[in-house]
Amino acid sequence: MANSSETAQTATEYVQHHLGFLTFGQRADGTWGFAHSVEEAGAMGFWAINVDSMMISLLLGVLFLGLFRFCIKRATTGKPGGLQNFLEIIVEMVQTNVKNSFYAKNDLIGPLALTIFCWIFLMNTMDLIPVDWIPLLAQTVAGDPHLYFKAVPTTDLNITLGFAVSVFFLIIFYSIKIKGLGGFLGEFAFHPFGKWALPLNLLLELPGFLAKPVSLALRLYGNFFAGEVIFLVIALVGVWQLPLHFGWAVFHILVVTLQAYLFMMLTIVYLNQAHTHH
Repeated sequence: MANSSETAQTATEYVQHHLGFLTFGQRADGTWGFAHSVEEAGAMGFWAINVDSMMISLLLGVLFLGLFRFCIKRATTGKPGGLQNFLEIIVEMVQTNVKNSFYAKNDLIGPLALTIFCWIFLMNTMDLIPVDWIPLLAQTVAGDPHLYFKAVPTTDLNITLGFAVSVFFLIIFYSIKIKGLGGFLGEFAFHPFGKWALPLNLLLELPGFLAKPVSLALRLYGNFFAGEVIFLVIALVGVWQLPLHFGWAVFHILVVTLQAYLFMMLTIVYLNQAHTHH
């Protein structure tokens, strides 16, 4: 029982450590620096930043832009290479979905949808890398075997909320730009039952509107947090972890692609609603 308890405790510590972030912020004594525990990171408050999530997100953003720039500079109409074919398939997929789901005229929507799909897809793909590789690399570079480091940005609610809130602000901006402030507010006050049922209209419309960024963020975060926990549990089974990891990763590829696609499609649909009068 003692050995079993010790093993369970070790496994728990392993999972908890891998779910921690490399957080920078203001400590309780007023100094600024990196947190050395999950509790210290939580006490740093709103202005703390998860450096690992931000760093991986920015690196993947640069990778996304670099790949497209590299391909555009070398694009050919003769016999395109594999990378050009792959990126053209992605662009055509995004373009088709924008044409089928967005009925107004706005040149921002296509590039925005492409950016959202590719960037989130790259972030999600980090979940397919064995859970110990990148944290161990970070610990080796930093010379700290206890360093927290999470390699999957979409398992950080701050990142998914950042995407969702940015889309939400665009929804509000275009709703007011296209319909005017009165038209935008009138959708909550006068629909669906007319001006004589204003309180009921607000009760029905406002929760659904405010739920848009929450649903966008939580759907993406929940899927990849759960996926990462499963990968961590698989990592605890010893010699069987590689075949199990491979099996779960093959299935997880569908989730990686689907969640990026869903986020893109919901963004297009929500922005189409912002451009549409009742």
